Formats: sequence, C-alpha cells, structure tokens
Amino acid sequence: MEIIHFSAECYPVAKVGGLGDVVGALPKYQNKLGHVAKVVMPAYDTKFLHQNEFEVVYDGWVRLGYNNLPVRIFREKTNKLGFDLFLVHIAGLLDREKVYGYADDTERFIAYQIASLDWIAQWEHKPDVMHCHDHHTGLIPFMVGNSHIYRHLNHIPTFLTIHNAQYQGQFGWDKLHYLPAYDLRNSSKLDWGNSINPLASAIKCAWRVTTVSPSYLDEISYKANGLENLLAQERGKSFGILNGIDNEVWNPQKDQMLNKAFTNRTVESGKKANKDALCDVFNLDKTKPLYTFIGRLVGEKGADLLPDIFWNALQQSDGEINILVLGSGDPDVEDRLNEITHYHAGNYNAYIGYNEALSHQIYAGADFLLMPSRVEPCGLNQMYALRYGTIPIVRRIGGLKDTVTDIGDGGFGICHDQSNIWDVNHAIGRAYELYLDQKRVKEIRKFIMTIDHSWDRAAQQYIDLYQM
Repeated sequence: MEIIHFSAECYPVAKVGGLGDVVGALPKYQNKLGHVAKVVMPAYDTKFLHQNEFEVVYDGWVRLGYNNLPVRIFREKTNKLGFDLFLVHIAGLLDREKVYGYADDTERFIAYQIASLDWIAQWEHKPDVMHCHDHHTGLIPFMVGNSHIYRHLNHIPTFLTIHNAQYQGQFGWDKLHYLPAYDLRNSSKLDWGNSINPLASAIKCAWRVTTVSPSYLDEISYKANGLENLLAQERGKSFGILNGIDNEVWNPQKDQMLNKAFTNRTVESGKKANKDALCDVFNLDKTKPLYTFIGRLVGEKGADLLPDIFWNALQQSDGEINILVLGSGDPDVEDRLNEITHYHAGNYNAYIGYNEALSHQIYAGADFLLMPSRVEPCGLNQMYALRYGTIPIVRRIGGLKDTVTDIGDGGFGICHDQSNIWDVNHAIGRAYELYLDQKRVKEIRKFIMTIDHSWDRAAQQYIDLYQM
C-alpha cells in the first residue's frame, strides 16, 4: 500500500507536541511492515530545512480565493527519517519559524492542503490511502470527496486521526471562497455551529476516524468541545488505537543524549549517573527523590496548578524532595514557576523553554514524572518515562488510563482521579512513601523498562484498518 500522511508537524522537522512524535514514527514503522508510507507537511523555516538536502518535485501555483500563489514541493533526498518526506513551500505564507500562532493560520493551512492535493492530483498513479492528522489537514477528506477538480481522487480512502479534539480550526463562512469549487448543496459537510469546522468536516467525510487511545474515544463522547453529538453519530466508523513510541529514538541503551546509557539490568547505576548530572547542573540534592514535569505549560496539561502543587509539596516534605520542570507556555505560569526557584534553591529548579536533549536526560535521571492532565488523548511522556525507568504519577484519563496501572492495583505507577491540587499532592506523598522502599522501587524500575510500547503493534493496527 502507498500511504500519504498529511500533518502540520513531524519530528524532527518541526514539533510542538505529541503530534510531531507520532507522525515522525508511524510512517517509518509502516514502511518496516512492507508498505510505502510518506509524509507531506508545510515547509517551515527550520534548521532541518537548512541542514538537509532536498530536490524539487513539483513547481506550480495554488489558488487561494482570488490569489494565485507560487508553490514548490521539496523531497528530502536521503530518506534519513525512514520514509519519504515532502515539504510544501509557499513563500510568505508557510516559510516561517513557528508552526502555529499566526493571525493567518487559517489561510496558511488551507493553502497547504490545496497545494498538496493539486500535486497529488497530477500524479500518473494514485495513493492507496490519504491519512489526515488533526484539523490542520481536516479539509482534505471534504475536498477529495466534493471538489470538482479532485473528482478523480474521490475513490481514495481518507482517514482522520484525532490527536486532540479541543482544537478544531473553525473559521467563518466569509472565507468559503478559499476552497475549490464544489456543489454548494454539500455545504452541510463543512458546517458545525454555523462555522466552517475542519475537524468536524473531517469526522463527517473521512472513511474512518481514529483516536490516539481507546479511552480517549470513550471520553470524547462527552467531552469534545462541542463535537460530542457528531462523534456519537459517527461512532460506527471510529476506532481507538493507542499510540506507540519510537524505540529507536527513545532507547536508554543507545541514547547519545544521556550522561550514561543503561539497560534494565544496569538501571540503578545508569539512573544514578544521570540524576547526579542533572543535580549538578540544576543545584539539586542528589540524595533526595527527583520529581519532574516535562511538557507544555497549558491548562489541558494541568500546568496552571503546578506552582501551587509544588509550593505545597516542598513545604509539606520539609525539603526532602527535589522538583525539576522543563516546559514553556502560559507566561503567567512560567513566571510563577520561576519564582519558586528564589525560595527553594537546592530543592527546586525550572528550565523554561524547549530542549529535546534535556528532556531525554530528565527522563533518564528522574525518579517520578508528573502528568496531572485535564485532557490527555494518549500521552507519550508516560511511555518515555517507563522506557527510562521513571515511575509515572498520572491522572486516570485518556491514554494515561490505558498505559499506567496504580501500585495499589498490582501495577507500577501512582494514579489519581482528579486534576486538582489536593489529589496531585496526595499522589506525590504516595510516591515519596514508595521511594522509601528502595527494594520495591528497584523491582518496578526493572519491570517498567521491559514494557513494550513500540510502534510495531499500532502500525499494524492502522494497516488492518486501512484494509477493512
């Protein structure tokens, strides 16, 4: 099968969150199964674009409303990611440093989707599957099925993966003229809540819909930012497939970003070496348990609760724990997290920003990873933590519920039910009690490093779904 993945993110080309990790791994594992998976994404002005070799495979124009914009599509020459990567370049529109956050994001992603389909429409052969990821590519199923110029593509199965239903890309009907012409009687396929809603349109028009964990498929039936009824209507074509992680990238035995590599047999010495290195850099006490949070500092991650959680935990523990934060997002949360450093130096520190190498080092050196998420469709951080022998502290929600079992239920993690200060602090206390039982901690570390969350299983599940 030839599978085309459309996505706004793909690691290591451009990554904001878990979407980038998924699209950077799933195609590679599908290729290992004997298929031909490719990724088509915007050409942002990133280091990857400047540091690698590309060739032009398409030179043309894209019509966006009343404007014709020049388009070039580049292919990465060496196949270094394990799959063919194609970058859609539209000067002045897509060639910016950031993935999101511009006032004209609607125009940017519509143009990217139309340009991608224009290119594929003139291929001599046609792909077997078009796989769209989140709302940034959500208009593709509609256009393939309804736009006059893509009529010859409407037999190609389209699939949508919902990575986060909270973000839907809505825009007003005044921008309808951006889309290629179609029979206006089909406008209901675009509409949700009196707006053009790309995610809702994809849910309606795609042949199959997937979520990134089974539990998230259940949760969006009652918590999907206004799409609950639509998802209920389309439940018959919807499936939950748990994301995997790329074991080639996340491998503590071969990870060159670590201070010391290790296996589950050498986990104690390996984690100690990495923890010691972190403590030296961030002025933390090597003898105390190290709790960490890694991720975007946004409400859906429960990040707004973190300053109060950490104040309480540090005071209640009387300095017997360490906390290290890596992330960026809400400026107010960033400031409050930085403020704690002035009062609890030696037990707390924060790195505000994005640092891929540091994240690997923290997974390897930390004792516990906090994920007090309000929304967590799948979650990859807890899987990275397990792979590196770090015990996760998670809320029972979405993919966290599917991947972490509480120690009280014969499992290997610390789980709580609510995303609030009391529940999380109680979980931190339970983790401290566990830490005092080092024999049990060592047993858990060795076990969790053997849990297989690789992409092999999930990649095959997607192939099976394509063939249904």
